[in-house]
Amino acid sequence: MSKLRLFFLTSFSLIAFAANSLLCRLALKGTEIDASSFTSIRLFSGAFTLWLLVCITQRQTIISGNWKSAFALFVYAACFSFAYVGLTAATGALLLFGTVQITMIGFGIWKGERLDFTKFFGIILAFGGLVYLLLPGISSPSLFSSVFMMIAGLAWGIYSLRGGGSKNPTATTAGNFIKAVPFSIILNIFTFEKININSYGFIFAILSGALASGVGYAVWYSVLPFLKSTKASVIQLIVPVIASLGGVILIAEPLTLRIIVSSVLILFGIALVFFDRFQSTLKS
Repeated sequence: MSKLRLFFLTSFSLIAFAANSLLCRLALKGTEIDASSFTSIRLFSGAFTLWLLVCITQRQTIISGNWKSAFALFVYAACFSFAYVGLTAATGALLLFGTVQITMIGFGIWKGERLDFTKFFGIILAFGGLVYLLLPGISSPSLFSSVFMMIAGLAWGIYSLRGGGSKNPTATTAGNFIKAVPFSIILNIFTFEKININSYGFIFAILSGALASGVGYAVWYSVLPFLKSTKASVIQLIVPVIASLGGVILIAEPLTLRIIVSSVLILFGIALVFFDRFQSTLKS
């Protein structure tokens, strides 16, 4: 793959990740759709799109995936939706990707990865940024919504770790999306009295599932073999920045000092954890 093609495909996938935050926030802020319906429509449209991509590109209808990963995917998608009822796009993306990276870093430590001073300082900075973001104050986000988003980040981190060794990630992701749909239907049963779907909310959910999730994930997995793992991890840190700018430009959300300071602390802290390995990937 040429460097130019790799750049454009990687950029598209990162924009798609940020678009999930924007589309969810647009739906739950600007329309009457409820969070559980948004989750179900997103998962169903993502499942259909990924299944169609596997059929077209790989000429097979057999998909993989497993129920544990599917449940982690469902928890991520559901908590993601419920969190955005009370969060801005910028705050939600920051909490999500901060928690995802901290979860994956924590797993590495649990597996025996050694920490030098730079990595330890980076982890302290990242945790400090999350704590500062959640401290009580006029501009602090809803604690209830923030907890939901951090659970979503934890679930996505677990899902990512479980799928790291997949030989066919697109087919595996398609299978996991399909298996996650029944969980979302059960959620709709429990929230039946609050179900409310309108045309714009439905469209935003379809776009989030089919384009930002389905196509976005497929493109991301197509470029991952050409990106070293540390570089891929660091590159994802730009997603909250894209979501923040998109929220300000497209949804007229405020970019507060709290978000800016916490963004610098979290993103710089996580970058420090990968810094030494990232330097070696740049030299190679």
